[in-house]
Amino acid sequence: MSNNVRRDTHGLALLTRAFPDLWPRARRDLQTRVAVALGLLILAKAATLLTPFAYRGAVDGLTGTPMIGASILLVAAYGIARLMGAVLQQLRDTVFAPVSQHALRRLALKTFRHVHDLSLRYHVARKTGALSRIIDRGVKAIDFLLRFLAFNIIPLMVELAIVSAIFWSEFGWEYFTVLGLTIVAYVVFTFRVTEWRVKIRAEMNREDQEAHQKALDSLLNYEAVKHFDAERHEADRYDRAMAAYQRAAVRMQNSLAFLNSGQAFILAAAMVAVMAMAALEVAAGTLTVGSFVMVNAFMIQLAVPLNFLGMIYRDIRQSLVDMREMYELVDQTPEVTDRPGAGRLRAGPGGIRFRNVAFAYDPKRPILHDLDFDLPGGGALAVVGPSGAGKSTIARLLFRFYDVTGGAIEIDGADIREVTQASLRRQIGVVPQDTVLFNDTIGYNIGYGCAGADRDRIERAAASARIHDFVAGLPDGYDTLVGERGLKLSGGEKQRVAIARTILKDPAILILDEATSALDTATEREIQAELKLLCEGRTVLTIAHRLSTVVEADRILVLDGGRVIERGAHDELVALNGRYAAMWARQEAEERTETAKVQP
Repeated sequence: MSNNVRRDTHGLALLTRAFPDLWPRARRDLQTRVAVALGLLILAKAATLLTPFAYRGAVDGLTGTPMIGASILLVAAYGIARLMGAVLQQLRDTVFAPVSQHALRRLALKTFRHVHDLSLRYHVARKTGALSRIIDRGVKAIDFLLRFLAFNIIPLMVELAIVSAIFWSEFGWEYFTVLGLTIVAYVVFTFRVTEWRVKIRAEMNREDQEAHQKALDSLLNYEAVKHFDAERHEADRYDRAMAAYQRAAVRMQNSLAFLNSGQAFILAAAMVAVMAMAALEVAAGTLTVGSFVMVNAFMIQLAVPLNFLGMIYRDIRQSLVDMREMYELVDQTPEVTDRPGAGRLRAGPGGIRFRNVAFAYDPKRPILHDLDFDLPGGGALAVVGPSGAGKSTIARLLFRFYDVTGGAIEIDGADIREVTQASLRRQIGVVPQDTVLFNDTIGYNIGYGCAGADRDRIERAAASARIHDFVAGLPDGYDTLVGERGLKLSGGEKQRVAIARTILKDPAILILDEATSALDTATEREIQAELKLLCEGRTVLTIAHRLSTVVEADRILVLDGGRVIERGAHDELVALNGRYAAMWARQEAEERTETAKVQP
């Protein structure tokens, strides 16, 4: 994170990042709305500043020799001015609303896209609940700033300056001095107390994120909570987090009470001072009763923007805390990016080559060492080995979720770092161990394999994955909701949805990443038939734990500690009587034991 962003929370630089959204260059209609809104703002302020003058004229018209007609006209003018001030302000907000909402939409979309552009390393470490909170509060902060900065802060400063000038010209330097000291005292007190409150707000945000994350994490793992009878434990964790938030919230409320009381005291003292001065002058005959009333009207009118200044500054500082976190997110640089001038990966047979590939998630802990293999287009290669050997890392590197730290990966002779990520990933399909489904319909989840696919293509893909009959038999058919993470479907049904989705994508390269290891033996055997159909005519990279799923592969790599220790066909590796042969013998023994247990 750059130092500039850190300084933004104490200056104007962070605020200026929001200004371009107030004047979208490509939208003349929105620019016109901004100009009209500014015009309405000027008219509203002019009407507001004229009301005390009308008030003074009406009062003076009723003293001495009464001028009832003139007084009535001035009273009417006073009422009209107050009405116009309010109406023009509402009209201004109405005119500006499309500009504000357009800016929010652009910002939310930009942030959403950026989060998806961030590399897998970031998403592995992130907390989903905290991330959603950061985005939500950040967008709301921008909304506040867009609505109030342009139409309240600067106009407020201008209004205070004009009222001060009126006090000097109409009543003298003594009144101007009292007013100036009032404004300075009010602003200094408000800003200093608000700086203190901002620290409390930051603490509240941290505790709020922590509580939200714990609640979300518990709900996402609902089944695990039930399995371990951990409802009370989860409730206690959440309650502890909420207790910390409660303490910060109480401090926040107490500080608000102190701020409001101090502001009220300053304004009340100023009101008493200027009214006492005006009363003495009325008694001495140097001011009219109307001028006395005018002073009172201006002080009351001044109290509103000063109170508003306190609220605005307080909210701006609090919004800056929220904005800083969001901008830190937006300023995160993706670890993997397309190189300038990167071309598209052309569709081809899908031959894969790893040339002396080295990789480490952490420089202190290398994962792959000098990995070298060729997988011809249309061929089948399996990678086996113990947990932590680096098998799944191969798939992540092939998708370019990470860049290699040494060597190169080529597809059809093209280094994958020299082509766009989008074109690369269009050529690769995956059936993972844990199928991720969106909380939407079965049809949507299958159709995710090809944007814009019609129902007929979705049903054909489902039929190929042998799930169409099951779906058609459901009351809502393809419109059946699968639930969060697909919890309404069994493991086998989810895998068939994943297979249908990949069939619809029709990739040249297919990765089977422990595709059946989470299934029971019977379901695994059923799924194998669909997988075999899916693999026809494609380059297939299988990452497996169960060796029975890879015996038909053209070649098998045995990985251990990130190095290839054996390679060859199944029969060749068994004949070597090495690591693979030992793994094969152990799994055969385990399968025989399982079979003996289920037989009567």
